[in-house]
Amino acid sequence: MNNGMVAVMLATSIVIGLIGLIGFLWGLKRGQFDDEKKMTQGVLFDSVKDLQEAIALEERKKKFEQQSQRTGKIDGKNI
Repeated sequence: MNNGMVAVMLATSIVIGLIGLIGFLWGLKRGQFDDEKKMTQGVLFDSVKDLQEAIALEERKKKFEQQSQRTGKIDGKNI
């Protein structure tokens, strides 16, 4: 590979990177990544049952982690 080819590849990659950066900054400025409705509507549609299931799942995870730390085994296998 000669120096001319390396220069072309470097220039091309810089141009493509700048185009991506400009597109990302444009999206930030226009609010393309803001999704305020999703968070507020997610809270509205959570039922008591969903919240209880989430709490039970967290408790099972904690119990499993404590058990595996205490015994040093997961599913009967040494870790």
